[in-house]
Amino acid sequence: MPNDFNQQVIDEFRAGNGVVGGYFEGARLLLLTTTGARSGTPHTTPLGYLPDGADRVLVIASAGGSPRHPAWYHNLLANPQVTVESGAFTYAARAVVLAGEERDQAFARAVATDPGWAAYQEKAGRVIPVVALYEIAQDGPPDIRAGSLGEAIKVVHDGFRRELALIRKEMADGTALSAQLRVNCLTFCHGLHNHHTGEDMGLFPVLADRHPAAAPVLARLREEHERIAELVEELRAAVSAEGDRADAEIGRLANELEAHLTYEEEQLIPLMESV
Repeated sequence: MPNDFNQQVIDEFRAGNGVVGGYFEGARLLLLTTTGARSGTPHTTPLGYLPDGADRVLVIASAGGSPRHPAWYHNLLANPQVTVESGAFTYAARAVVLAGEERDQAFARAVATDPGWAAYQEKAGRVIPVVALYEIAQDGPPDIRAGSLGEAIKVVHDGFRRELALIRKEMADGTALSAQLRVNCLTFCHGLHNHHTGEDMGLFPVLADRHPAAAPVLARLREEHERIAELVEELRAAVSAEGDRADAEIGRLANELEAHLTYEEEQLIPLMESV
């Protein structure tokens, strides 16, 4: 039976490329589409998630503290291949239920970030499952919710902006760098590195071939990628060590990254719309 509240969130999420208001405003949110265990039909559910490194994200089957596992969890037990919409990207994923110490550590990170998870666990009277969603590699370019190349790069950039803003807020709200916040920072660093590598090796050569006059712009962007890579390495070192350097490093990265993204959009989107 359709859930009107969920459908409103789904519609808003898709219309805003991952941006929603109301109860979920400012939250890390994805859309998970599972195959019905009995019906065989697709079901989409908005869920909060935890970043967890380069190749997976985590979702928690809390059902708001219900004594029963949510329907989406039963669905993925029967059919582990799912679809994930993360705002900018849509991709196929393989769902794996975490067990033992791995599950407990992941859930403890979630609780340290938001004590509400502990309240759900106490209320539920069951062990709340934690599920890893592993992206399944596909041939060809990523599936980005955009109508053109120029719109695609803006959508991806805005995703980086939102995640960086969340990380900065989490740092400002906490008195110490939590285990999950360290994971958030390192996951962001990896995603940014992959994005810039893809531009350097894929996008920029195409633009250079089709728009020779853009050579100075592309050279500047490559230099900025190198500078941002240095800042990313400094941030990685800071979040992997004890102390309070991470806040300063994320601030430096945020300032230079925003200037870089804005310049790139101003210079490249008109060229990309003509490719």
